Amino acid sequence: MLDDRAKLLLKALVERYIADGQPIGSRTLAKAAGMDLSPATIRNVMSDLEELGLIASPHTSAGRIPTARGYRLFVDTMLTVRRESLSPVGDMSPPSIQGGQPQRVISHAANMLSTLSQFVGVVMAPRRASVFRHIEFLSLSERRVLVIIVSPDGDVQNRIIHTQVDFSQTQLLEAANFLNAHYAGLTMEAVRERLRTEVDALRGEIADLMKAAVDIGAEADSEHDDVVVAGERNLLSVSEFSSDMGQLRRMFDLFEQKTQLIRLLDVSTQADGVRIYIGGESQVVPFEDLSVVTAPYEVDGKVVGTLGVIGPQRMPYDRMIQIVDVTAKLVSNALSHSK
Repeated sequence: MLDDRAKLLLKALVERYIADGQPIGSRTLAKAAGMDLSPATIRNVMSDLEELGLIASPHTSAGRIPTARGYRLFVDTMLTVRRESLSPVGDMSPPSIQGGQPQRVISHAANMLSTLSQFVGVVMAPRRASVFRHIEFLSLSERRVLVIIVSPDGDVQNRIIHTQVDFSQTQLLEAANFLNAHYAGLTMEAVRERLRTEVDALRGEIADLMKAAVDIGAEADSEHDDVVVAGERNLLSVSEFSSDMGQLRRMFDLFEQKTQLIRLLDVSTQADGVRIYIGGESQVVPFEDLSVVTAPYEVDGKVVGTLGVIGPQRMPYDRMIQIVDVTAKLVSNALSHSK
C-alpha cells in the first residue's frame, strides 16, 4: 500500500516521463509534483517505490523511470480521462466515419486511430457468422475426403479431411444429405452443438465424418478474421524503438504476420469497454516495451470485433483511451447504419 505522498510522487514521475522521455531526478520530481519536500525525503520515497518494483533506475542515469508495474498502478488508480469530444488534430476536422462497405469502414478507422494517436492503429474486421447453405463430400484417394462448403452469399471453400476409414461415395452422399436437410442455414457452432446429441442414429464413422467437416468449416471461417494495420512507420520516430533495429524488425514481423495480433484482439473482444495491456506485465502483449489500448465495437448491439492503438509503454494513456473509445463508437455507428 502506498501513502498519499508516494502516490502523488509516482503519478508525477509517470506523467513527467511520458511527457519528456527522460529519467526523472529528485529535484525535477519535487518540482513536477508541486510538493515542498527535501531532496532526501524525495530520494527515500523513490527508493521505496523502487523496492516495490514500481520504478527503476537505468544504468546510465541517477533518475528513475516507471516499470510495467508502475504504469499499471498509474493506469488503474491515478488516471483521469476527459470525456469530451476529441479535439481536431492539425488541420483535421473532428473525426467521423461514414457508413458503407465494412472493409472501407475498417480501413478508415485504422487510419484514424493511427493519425490521432501518432502510433499504430489496428482494427479486427467484423467476424463473419460461419453459416453454410450447402455442403458436399467428394471421395479422394488414400482415405481423404474433399469437403465443399458453400456459404449463403455463394462463397465456396474447399478443405480436405483425412479419415480413419474409406468411405464410399454413397456414404458421403448420405452424410451430406443429412447435414443439408437438417442444418443448412445454421452457424457451424450451432451445428457442432446439435451434432453431439443428434447423430446417434447414424453409423459411428459417418457421425465422425460430419463432426470433422463441421470442425474444419468453423476453422476455415476463423481464418477469415483479418486485421487492418495502419501507421507502423510511426514507431520509427519513437526513441525507445528507433535505437534498436532488432526490436523494430520483430515488431514489424508482428504487424505483418498478424497471428499474435488476432489473438490479442480476440482476448479484447471479451472485455467490456476500453482495456489497457502493458508489455512486461501482460502475457497478451508479446513485447515488453509495447502497450496496447483496445475497445470492442458492435453492430446492432452485438460485439463483432475489436480495435486499438499499439505504441510504447510511454504513451499518453488518457488521450489513447479517449481516441480508442470514440473510434469504437464511430465504427459501431457506421457499421450498424450501413446494413
